[in-house]
Amino acid sequence: MSNKIIVIDFGGQYNQLVARRVRECNVYCEIYSYRTPLEKIKEMDPKGIILTGGPSSCYEEGAASCSKELFEMGIPVLGLCYGAQLMAHVLGGKVEKAPVREYGKTAVTVDQTSRLFENVTENTICWMSHFDYISKAAPGFRITATTADCPIAACEYAEKGLYAIQFHPEVLHTAEGSKMLYNFVRNICGCDGSWRMDSFVENAIVEIREKVKDGKVLLALSGGVDSSVLAALLAKAIGKQLTCVFVDHGLLRKNEGDEVEAVFGKEGSFDLNFVRVNAQNRYYEKLKGITEPERKRKTIGEEFIRVFEEEAKKIGAVDFLAQGTIYPDVVESGLGGESAVIKSHHNVGGLPDHVDFKEIIEPLRNLFKDEVRKVGLQLGLPESLVYRQPFPGPGLGIRIIGEVTAEKVRIVQDADYIYRYEVDKALSEYKAANGSDAPWKPDQYFAALTNVKSVGVMGDERTYDHAVCVRAVKTVDFMTAEAAEIPFEVLQTVMSRIINEVKGVNRVFYDLTSKPPGTIEFE
Repeated sequence: MSNKIIVIDFGGQYNQLVARRVRECNVYCEIYSYRTPLEKIKEMDPKGIILTGGPSSCYEEGAASCSKELFEMGIPVLGLCYGAQLMAHVLGGKVEKAPVREYGKTAVTVDQTSRLFENVTENTICWMSHFDYISKAAPGFRITATTADCPIAACEYAEKGLYAIQFHPEVLHTAEGSKMLYNFVRNICGCDGSWRMDSFVENAIVEIREKVKDGKVLLALSGGVDSSVLAALLAKAIGKQLTCVFVDHGLLRKNEGDEVEAVFGKEGSFDLNFVRVNAQNRYYEKLKGITEPERKRKTIGEEFIRVFEEEAKKIGAVDFLAQGTIYPDVVESGLGGESAVIKSHHNVGGLPDHVDFKEIIEPLRNLFKDEVRKVGLQLGLPESLVYRQPFPGPGLGIRIIGEVTAEKVRIVQDADYIYRYEVDKALSEYKAANGSDAPWKPDQYFAALTNVKSVGVMGDERTYDHAVCVRAVKTVDFMTAEAAEIPFEVLQTVMSRIINEVKGVNRVFYDLTSKPPGTIEFE
């Protein structure tokens, strides 16, 4: 594919996000490990290369590195954070421990004469996250950005197409980061911006048919956005060769099992083979006594596969297991290149060693959530389904801190139902009164059950009950997020209803944590 940008991953957590931002510029890109041979990169004939961040110090022995030749290919190269430091280190500059570590939103002064900072405000806000810094630029480089604690926040050798920036333009916390990346891929690299998502469905259908041929496919259908889009995509590609198995593991939101069956079952509008497996008690038994988050995820993931194996035997010969794995699942499981594991996902990092299928197919694996939604709309899925709130594969198992029990599931289901109802009601009332969405409208909101029990007073009696935490975030790509500013009166109503209506709860918290440093889910 022409007009391609290559993202070289050095182990940073934002590698997939860099790729997503490039795609927003309508430029196709792919991610490769820093271990990829230079000859292979040359064969791909990219228009530009972006070096990502990483967790190491580039001057340490054994640190992720690259050859000097990478910067001599005549192709524009942009180094981000670790990538910037590595560029300086390899080309003769100096990188060392910073006297002051910068982390978070930072005021940056940029040189607007740089093509990288064209149309960027001279004093802008960027996201910093580094222990090391470039103390001396490499020969031929000029400094193009500074902060109070970082004298070389950006530098460049424009004549050779080399650009290095210490901060992260790919995260939303960097106010004008999208402009900077656009300037690089469109203006500096000369990409024409002709890549669109429109071709994804057509190409995916062809690839699925070529891979599956006459085989049978089993799909894990949760009713969430990812698996629903995948079901529609597979149905269009292979029709009745597909069987969708919906496992009700007892960890779904209130009434959700019946709602999923109503949409995808016999009475629904989808022409699919649909099987519902009620496995609530089986999961509760498996999860008994387990409190460690990763063990919970892996237990839930393994049980998913065991259930699918059993259903496959009932159905007959099944050649493929289809899963709605998407980019964030992969990167947070540490399978997207060099990144460290944040958490495993039931459909990637949580798979057991033995899987009784010929192969696993994951057509959405390289897409972000908003791209998956675009595919859903192209396939004719209703907006109400396409824009449904994300729900993790392990379900409420990771929204219950500590051991999972039927009683705890009941508590979080009821609290979550009340919370989402009141937020939806407030959003509807705002839109009816103002003709537009509320500025505080969250992209995801849910209740979780903490492992905190505290003393309370209810009806003049002492209680010692659970604390529920409610969370709401605003996000574009689910790789970064900010806490939504839910009106206090709405939160007060939620608190009052949960404490009065949900037996076993006497305290309600609101989570203000952004991502990073937290994650959207609790575990």
